[in-house]
Amino acid sequence: MSVILTFHALLVITFTIRILLRDDLSPPGRLAWFIVLNVLPYFGSAIYFLFGEVDIGNRAHKRHDQIFDEIRSKAAEFMGVAGHSDSAIERVYRPAFKYAGSINGFHTQTGNSAQLMPNSDSTLTNMIADIDAATDHVHVLYYIWLTDHTGTAVAEALIRAAQRGVTCRAMADGLGSRPLIKSELWQRMHDAGVEVVVALPFHNLLRTIITSRLDLRNHRKITVIDARITYCGSRNSADPEFLVKEKYGPWIDIMLRFEGPVVAQNQLLFASDWMQATGESLDVIPLQAASQEGGFPAQVMGVGPTERRGATPQLFSNLFACAEHSLTLSTPYFVPDATVLEALCASAHRGVAVTLIFPKVNDSWIVAAASRSYYHKLLDAGCKIYEHRKGLLHAKTLTVDGKVSLIGSSNLDLRSFDLNYENNILLQDEHITQAISERQQEYIAQSDPVELSAVLAWRYSRRVWHNVIATIGPVL
Repeated sequence: MSVILTFHALLVITFTIRILLRDDLSPPGRLAWFIVLNVLPYFGSAIYFLFGEVDIGNRAHKRHDQIFDEIRSKAAEFMGVAGHSDSAIERVYRPAFKYAGSINGFHTQTGNSAQLMPNSDSTLTNMIADIDAATDHVHVLYYIWLTDHTGTAVAEALIRAAQRGVTCRAMADGLGSRPLIKSELWQRMHDAGVEVVVALPFHNLLRTIITSRLDLRNHRKITVIDARITYCGSRNSADPEFLVKEKYGPWIDIMLRFEGPVVAQNQLLFASDWMQATGESLDVIPLQAASQEGGFPAQVMGVGPTERRGATPQLFSNLFACAEHSLTLSTPYFVPDATVLEALCASAHRGVAVTLIFPKVNDSWIVAAASRSYYHKLLDAGCKIYEHRKGLLHAKTLTVDGKVSLIGSSNLDLRSFDLNYENNILLQDEHITQAISERQQEYIAQSDPVELSAVLAWRYSRRVWHNVIATIGPVL
């Protein structure tokens, strides 16, 4: 018994000291781990060993730093440095755009145009048409790429392009797209001449467990065609019915088709992942930055576990702070850190009309419980909350004052903040922002409002459950 007690004490003390030595961990994160380690010491120690630290390994970090030194240098050479297009951004929003530019070195570029895709069918039709019209190259990267109608149609378009001599580079996340990577369709792409690469693969499971984390994933959704067109939004290469989780379907996404200099920035972001996975040089990735007459200012923002910690919540907080009249946000996964939560409440307190749209039924019970733990505080501050009831609202959108939009792959949860590689585009344009706002209003029309009186009437057991899950959220 004394041996077991001694082992128990050493285990808890060892991991406690490790947690206290970490400067990158927030106080709530430390507290969550302390709770788990003391209540479930053996289970908690195993979970911390597997998932406690955000680290992809020293070799990957060094390679990433080398790659992004080259990427930033190319971005500055090709598109200019900070301040080059500041005057195109209204003064009140400049802090947010400047902050976004500090993350990757991708600063505001004017001369962009965009088209909001009406629906999932239109997105697929336009994307296939653009791939079929490609003359030089097609680059795609998806977190989830299924062998359903959408996933197969994209793969077949790449096969056709490769067979007519177009350079096709395709990346898929090693976990999210695992069924495709092991499928005959993936092999057919390879045999047809498509260069296929797995992002964050599981070549050596034991090595991954020891040196990194299994749940560090590439969550990006990037499509670049002939360095002229790029697609950005929340949609994976999968049907809305999303057969891997069909009981939550349809999954409701949003996609924009861009032209202009912002395409080159998305190309560079794709290049960073391609170089990391293959070891190839940036020289193999073509770049151009043809401006669209009368186009709007925009820039790409990419984050991940090898980028600056806290970049995503700090960007969102900057955008919330810039809002003068209104901000509307939709996200499927809402587990904010204190920075984001307080910034939202502060915006509402100073009179900004803050509207939040979440799914009514979430595919993650953990996220659903944690999200609702924040409802009381948000509603009390004056925010409006809507729960979308028709399928799973997967669109990640933010509109500010009818002028500024942020769209892409980032959720407002700890995974997007710390663990996933994400890509987004920040833009200032009243026409496009109005189109996204109208889409947000469609979401609201399909939603139920959440009233403060209803939240206060929740049973004590339900409120306790939500708060318990939120408390250990940094662990989950």
